[in-house]
Amino acid sequence: MKADIHPQTHPVLFVDGDHEWTGVSTLKTNETRSIDGIEYYVVPVDISAFSHPFYTGQKKIVDSAGRVEKFMRRYGNQVKK
Repeated sequence: MKADIHPQTHPVLFVDGDHEWTGVSTLKTNETRSIDGIEYYVVPVDISAFSHPFYTGQKKIVDSAGRVEKFMRRYGNQVKK
């Protein structure tokens, strides 16, 4: 890797409601928190895998008819002609 071309990364604590996880990012905030002697920048996150309906299973995709049935309903009369 070439020297001095990559952005500086910092230890970051991402917070999504009750869930917190550490990582490395180029983000810096004014709020910091010390965990095990390491200063982390605290980054609040609106949506993550812990709160997104797709990952939590709260949102259900209901497919009442399959793809073939939908196709036949739309174009089935054209096939008969």
